[in-house]
Amino acid sequence: MRRSPLVALVLTILLFVAPGAAQAAAPDRAAAPAADPAALLTGVRTAGTAWGLDPATGRMTLTVDDTVASGELAALRAVADRAGVLLRHAPGTLRPLIAGGQGIYGGGTRCSLGANARSGSTYYVITAGHCTTAAATWYADSAQTTVLGTRTATSYPGDDYGLIRYTGRIAHPSAVYTYPGLLTINGPGNAYVGQAVCRSGVTTGVRCGTVTGLNQTVNYATGVIYGLIRTNICAEPGDSGGPLYVASTGTIIGILSGGSGNCTSGGTTYYQPIAEVLSAYGLTLP
Repeated sequence: MRRSPLVALVLTILLFVAPGAAQAAAPDRAAAPAADPAALLTGVRTAGTAWGLDPATGRMTLTVDDTVASGELAALRAVADRAGVLLRHAPGTLRPLIAGGQGIYGGGTRCSLGANARSGSTYYVITAGHCTTAAATWYADSAQTTVLGTRTATSYPGDDYGLIRYTGRIAHPSAVYTYPGLLTINGPGNAYVGQAVCRSGVTTGVRCGTVTGLNQTVNYATGVIYGLIRTNICAEPGDSGGPLYVASTGTIIGILSGGSGNCTSGGTTYYQPIAEVLSAYGLTLP
């Protein structure tokens, strides 16, 4: 696990690719797999790439977006061949999505609230770290007249999460806003491949799908994020920081970091596991 105290939005975290939209950037090679593909892929720092195990094929996969230039693509293809991994193309741009599920605002940035957590009697907003780097004071409305609280921590890149301590008088239930309505959150959970999940965000509301990968690494333009959950759910800028949850159990399993695609054609999204955030800061849900 790697953490950085700085929150930079490097990989355009919204890899939104409609299921089945990802295409192989090159024919599947039959080269013998390297002894340790992960060791080779760890050295990949090209913005617009992501890698991890694809449970559907049982093979490591290196994904590239539309921003990867031809020269870079050739180099990445060579790495994929040496590592014996699949090279795939995901339409769109990997980016962090700066723009609970309800909107929060600071420094000209709009993001989504991920979860309300507490340490003793002190309450915090958990959201994406690439969001909290944008401002010290956060608000509950776009006019920035209703104070939410003050940023107290950020971990980005390496991780992608941050904390805002409540200082205003606004109510903060342990719930996800479901556009409309509230779903009570009973606690945190862990992701597994094939799990049915939903996410909530201020830009596109509630969208649902399945978990398609764990322990994914994403290379944003501003840095590398490790250990992310991957899903086939779409998202758009402003949805960043919002919760990934299981509606049937009322559990939150992650907060949106980024992805590619959009909610018109589909996409791929990546999430910071919530359990890591709670452990890092000694917080509980609810």
